[in-house]
Amino acid sequence: MTPAIFGIAGETLSDDERAFFKASDPVGYILFGRNCASPDQLRALTDELRGIHGRDRTFISIDQEGGRVARLRAPEWTDYPAGEAFDRLYQIAPASAIEAARVNSRAMGAELAAMGINVDFQAPLDVRRAETDNVIGDRSLGSDPVQVAALGRAVIEGLAEAGVTGCLKHMPGHGRAMADSHKELPIVEASAEELVVDIAPFRTLAPRAKIGMSAHIEFTAWDADNPATLSHKVIADIIRGQIGFDGLLLTDDIDMQALDGTIADRSAKAIAAGCDVVLNCWAKIPDMEATVEAVPPLTQRGAERLADALAAPTGMITPNERPALLAKRDALLALDTASA
Repeated sequence: MTPAIFGIAGETLSDDERAFFKASDPVGYILFGRNCASPDQLRALTDELRGIHGRDRTFISIDQEGGRVARLRAPEWTDYPAGEAFDRLYQIAPASAIEAARVNSRAMGAELAAMGINVDFQAPLDVRRAETDNVIGDRSLGSDPVQVAALGRAVIEGLAEAGVTGCLKHMPGHGRAMADSHKELPIVEASAEELVVDIAPFRTLAPRAKIGMSAHIEFTAWDADNPATLSHKVIADIIRGQIGFDGLLLTDDIDMQALDGTIADRSAKAIAAGCDVVLNCWAKIPDMEATVEAVPPLTQRGAERLADALAAPTGMITPNERPALLAKRDALLALDTASA
């Protein structure tokens, strides 16, 4: 199995994509708005992806956070609030905010599961600061690490209750980045002592987390020569060590401009640094082919982590339960408006 998650160009698989995926056997796939036209179309696409290798528990993922980071949108699907809504409510009613985040994620997870999607790259545990670049912005669950961990746990658990695996991102923390890693490499010069705040939510949730995503950020206190995704020191000492994360570690999109070199070079360096899987979102077959050539097969430990991440859920939320969950969320979020 190739340790990569690949994107798809359109609403259906092309003959070239189908043949390539069959031959390369990637860990899984990531969906974007370009792949999602209607519920019937999307379910047919995910059914076909599962059928390529006959694995019912194929890794089929999406970025569905709510707010501006949402690949499934109204009117075909439900719009969900960004993390900031739960942050605001937490300031006046922490328990209500936690419950609102949980039921929101249960409803979201049920919608994803009905589409055949079993992994959501949610929740961001980046501790927001005044200088945090807007690439995080209102996606953040707050500025206090205890609060971020509490809301993040509710998000991950809510998704799991609907049969969807969440993801801790962006390890070891994107909150101090003053640049958008889609466009350039952020460099964080905080001390190791200061960075304890940034890794705190990840440390809290790591023991039970199944999937994590690395950040394309250089932390000079830990490795002044490499961004976290390509740094053996950061992955081994911080993500696996101090944070204690032992789940499936993915790169953020390997095609982002924070990284230098060809896609193949970046992919090989990320795997060599200790990432289990490379995420390649753009559905460019030449780049995907180069990645397959550049990386070794998925390791035995990586395969074990993958199986754990995709283990059959113990419980599911039916689509019929979603209206009540959304109504409960809205009633709880209204507490913030009532207090204004």
